[in-house]
Order: sequence, then C-alpha cells, then structure tokens
Amino acid sequence: MVSRSSFLVLFALSASSLSSAAPAARVPAGSSAELAILETTDLHSAVVGYDYFKLAADPSLGLDRTASLIAQARRDFPNTLLFDNGDTIQGNALGDYQATVDPLRCGQLLGIYKAMKKIGYDGIGIGNHDFNFGLAYLGQVTGQRLDVEGVPGRQCAGPGLPVVLANVYSTRTKKPLFEPYRILSKRIKAVDAKGKSFEATVKVGIIGFTPPAIVNWDRRWLEGKVYTEGLVETAKRYLPEMRAKGADLIVAISHGGLDASPYSPTMENGNYYLAQAGGALGGIDALLLGHSHQLFPNPSSTVAQFNLPHVDKAKGRVFGVPTVMANLWGKNLGVVRLQLRYDGKRWRADQDAAIVENRTTQQPDKSYVSADPAVMSLVKDEHEATIRYVKTPIGSADFRMSTYFADVGDVSAIQIVNQAQAAYVRHYVAENLPQFAKLPVLSVSAPFKTGSAGVLDYTDVAAGDLALNNAADLYLYPNALAVVKVDGAGLKAWLEKAAGRFNTIDPDRSEPQELVNTGFPGYNFDTVTSPELGYEIDLTRPPGQRIRNLQLHGAPLPAGQEFLVATNNYRASGGGNFPGLEGGAKTVFTAPDASRDVLIAYIKEAKRLSREANGSQRSWRFAKVATKGPVVFHSAPGKLELARAAGLGNVTQLAADDGLGKGFALYAVDLAK
Repeated sequence: MVSRSSFLVLFALSASSLSSAAPAARVPAGSSAELAILETTDLHSAVVGYDYFKLAADPSLGLDRTASLIAQARRDFPNTLLFDNGDTIQGNALGDYQATVDPLRCGQLLGIYKAMKKIGYDGIGIGNHDFNFGLAYLGQVTGQRLDVEGVPGRQCAGPGLPVVLANVYSTRTKKPLFEPYRILSKRIKAVDAKGKSFEATVKVGIIGFTPPAIVNWDRRWLEGKVYTEGLVETAKRYLPEMRAKGADLIVAISHGGLDASPYSPTMENGNYYLAQAGGALGGIDALLLGHSHQLFPNPSSTVAQFNLPHVDKAKGRVFGVPTVMANLWGKNLGVVRLQLRYDGKRWRADQDAAIVENRTTQQPDKSYVSADPAVMSLVKDEHEATIRYVKTPIGSADFRMSTYFADVGDVSAIQIVNQAQAAYVRHYVAENLPQFAKLPVLSVSAPFKTGSAGVLDYTDVAAGDLALNNAADLYLYPNALAVVKVDGAGLKAWLEKAAGRFNTIDPDRSEPQELVNTGFPGYNFDTVTSPELGYEIDLTRPPGQRIRNLQLHGAPLPAGQEFLVATNNYRASGGGNFPGLEGGAKTVFTAPDASRDVLIAYIKEAKRLSREANGSQRSWRFAKVATKGPVVFHSAPGKLELARAAGLGNVTQLAADDGLGKGFALYAVDLAK
C-alpha cells in the first residue's frame, strides 16, 4: 500500500516531462478564454424518459431531457466539450434487449450511442457495467477492435467518438484495451489582454479510468483476457506523455468515486488519490467522476465520500482539482467552467477560478425540462420492440412486491429471488456437484432499488399478472448466479457487513435519529429469507458487532457449520468488499444462467405466487430497544398500507413531506416493538 504522504514522491515527475509544445502561433500572451467541460455519467441505457419496469413514461430520467440541458449549456458558453463517463450501455430493459434478446448486428448502432452521436459528444469513457455483456459485445458497439483472445477482430459500427480507457490491458498484447488517451484540438473563442476577440486552438487531453475490480466482478468475461492497473500508477505512466505530446489541459474521465482508505491499486474508488497526485503536480485540470450515482458538488450532501479532508463539496474540489459527478440516468449535467490564460507558451487553467456546478432536469416548480423529440425518433423502433418484449407473461401473484420498506423488514420483493436462487442451486448441486449434496443451501439477495435515485426509485410490482418487466424490476442487474461456500463464522461476518446499512442508534437521545446510512448502498444490504435461519440486528452496537442470536433451526449456529450460499457473481467475486469473498476465493461455481433468468424460470414453474409462500418469510429482526426519540427513515409517501400488509406494525408515517424537497415522506420505526 502507498501512504498519502508518499504520493508526491511516487509522482515526482520532472518539470521537463510536464512541458508541452506551444499551440498555434500568434496567440498573444495574457489572452483568456472560458472552456466549459460538460459531463454525463451512469446513463445506464436510459435513452428516453421511460420506465420499462413500470411501463410508463418517467420525466425524471433520460438522455432526451439531458439533451435539452446540453443545448442550453452550449448557448450559455461559447466554448464547450461534452464527455460521457461510462456505465452507458447496460442498466435497463432497452440495454438488455439490444444485447441479449435481439442482439445488434455488426452494422447496427446501439440506441444510446445513436443519441450521443446526434447530440455531439466529444469523447466517452468506459464504466464497470459496460463489461457486463462481455468483451465481444463491448468492442462491437463501441466500434473498437479489441485485441484479446476469443474476441473477433472485426470493425463494427460505433458512435465514431474517441473512446478512452487507460488502466485496462489486453493479456495477449500487454497494451491498453482501448486508446488510453486522446488529445483533442478544440477551436475556441478567446480575447486578448485588450479585450479583442479572436479564435485559437487549445489542445485538451482526455484520459479514461475504470474500477480495477472489474476483473473480479466480471470474471466470467474477463479472466485470462485482460488485467488492470491502479489509477495512480496509470496516471504516472500517461500524464507526462500527454503533456509532452502537447496537451494544454488534461481532463480525467474516471468512472469511480472517492475513498480515503489507504491506497491500493485494486481499490474501487481511487479518485481521491488520483486527484491528490494530479492536483499537486498540475497534471489534471478537471476530474469527472461517476459510478457512485451521486451529485458533486453538493453542499448539503451527507455522503461520507464527499465529507473527507481536502474535498470541497460546495465548490467542487478534490485536493484543489475542479471535480464533478453528474448523478445518474441523465438527471443532471455536470459543468466545469475552466478559466484559461495563455502564458506565451500554452494555455493554462486557473484551478482556483474554475466554477463547478450540476444542472438538473427538474425545475424549481418540480416540472422537468422538455425532452428533445429528436432523441426518441432515433430509437423509436428499439423502444417499441423493448416494450413488446417486456410484456411477455410469466405468471401471477396475489400480493404486491415492493422495496419501500425493505430497510425495516419487508421481504415481499426479496424472498422470491432467494427462493429461485436456492432452488436452482439445490438442483444444480444434485446434478453436477454431489460432493456438496449434504451442505445446507441458503440464498441472499438485496433490495436493489431503495430510493437513492429519487422517490420513484423503488421496486413496485402490483398484484396480478406478472410479465418479464416485473422480473426485471425484481432483479435489476444482468448478474450471473454464483455460489460460495462459507462456514458459520463467515456467514456471520457477511451479515455484519450487510448491517452496515444502518446507523448506530443511541437509545438515550431524544432528537430524531436517522435509521439508514445513506453512504451504504441498498444493493449491499444482503438479506436471508429462510425458515432455517434467524438473527437480530442490534442497532445500539457499532458496525461489525450487531448480529445477535444467529440461529439455525432454532439453535445457536455453530461457527464451523458449512453452507452453500447462492448470490451473484458481483458479490461472490468481492463486490461490495464483503469479508472473506475477496477475489472469488470462496466461489464453488458460477452458473451458466443469469440471475434474472433463474428468477423468470422459477416464476414460470410456480405459475402463481402467494404472500404466504413467497413474500413473508423474514429471517431477521431489529433487536428490541426503547429509544427516547424517534428513529426515522425516508420513503415514498402514502405507502403505509404496504408496511401493514408486510406485518410491520411498528412503522408510522410522521409526515407526508419530509421537508427536504425531493418528494419523500418521513417515517418512523419503533424499535421497542
């Protein structure tokens, strides 16, 4: 590991290596200009404002509305560059349809890339989810020849944009999988020291990064084909080269968030250290973040990664580097306004003078900017085909499955996933792995949608007929089912990690206390829903010491009792940093079937689901404790009857509006009941 204090030594690049060739002659010294760097990130194939799970328009998301923000920014600023920061091609039913149901032919252009080409992006990065459908598909849709084993070397239709990714390498060639960086020559409008307008050229280098953990998360596609390098090491390799080749400015398109844990080349969110190194040496002029599905800058944010030393969440700075993260699904447009001055040799950006902001599609009156109709016209056929596909019937249910109250014990949208996974594993083991036949099988799943992206961001499947779109709502990601072997001690450690979803509660405090730790994603709140297992979560204890009364068949769970646990390839390979699962060390097998397909097959066989059989089995409870003040959480308003239907008599709605201006209601949970 590399300490923070050693970074300047690690990054001691010579002054000569940071020099650059001068741009076009006749630019007077002292000339100035403003260049606005625009960012989208984590679009997750949300081309248009439509929810394929609910089969309804959703004006809160979609690149078609971001397009209107982009058009306005181009009117506001005479000089702009527009970049996307990855997690672009996967994430909704449209993305799945084009990748797996009616796969694109080599000559076809992916829907999201059609829109980006039309809007006029200047470059794109690659996120971790862009690897979810495999390297052959990624190379095809981006129009790149990926020189790796087992991937066709043909050139297919792509968006025709620079695609940059510096820290992923082909095992065969030992060279970057994509172009690591590109230096763009941008014509800009500038003024000289006397205020006279003229045009000039500024050379902007863009470099891409993705989380190194992709090699674990998508092991089934990437193992033996690619390897990764840490963000700091990659920057050390390429930043001097970019300057030497004439880059006046460097924009890092880095698909990740911030983490001040001790640096490791494999860390998921290494941009804290990337900014530290790049900022100290003047190597990065603007840092574009993603992956975490958050807004930055955001003065009111309580997210831990934005409340670190040297992070200015109001001005958008990380170690002084102007930094932005534009949320997800096209809800926001990140803007970094760089103030440039020509020093007689090259253009330089004044980091202190940069203005960083996020523009939102939602207006002050709660309405949304108008969608650009040209975007829908580009993908009309794909959009309508996706809707037809997701309406395919698979079964029915006599109860509503939702995650509005998953944080307080509603398993209506979780138990069916666990049942499907466990049934699959039992059958697979019986047929293929008789050596494990005597081990008990458990399953864990998490509430993937818990409001992090807004009041509509919950799983909500109505009672009645079920179709493919409902299965996609219940299981959001295109993961593969995976199985790990753990003992009782390992299972307890797993559940302890999942219990990090909650804040520590002080029973003696009379003021309201927030139940949910917003820095801990809902998709990491792994939940067991088995009649064999029971446990309590004691919120008065610190993280790591909360699991009490862990029992198997009503008796204390022996530390040495072994289990097979059904989960997904992300978790089994170390995703979420769960103890003991690092690098896939406990994986017994990864199924050839996607988790969502396993769920669909189970529902088809069951035909009709009931709450009693498929939506009411809780393995966990909060340990009972009386608190002097309320323990509160936020969810969609007017849903209390769903808590009652789930048997949660200890939940009340305190206010239909929590006062934070995002449409949530304020609820309370009585931990004494």
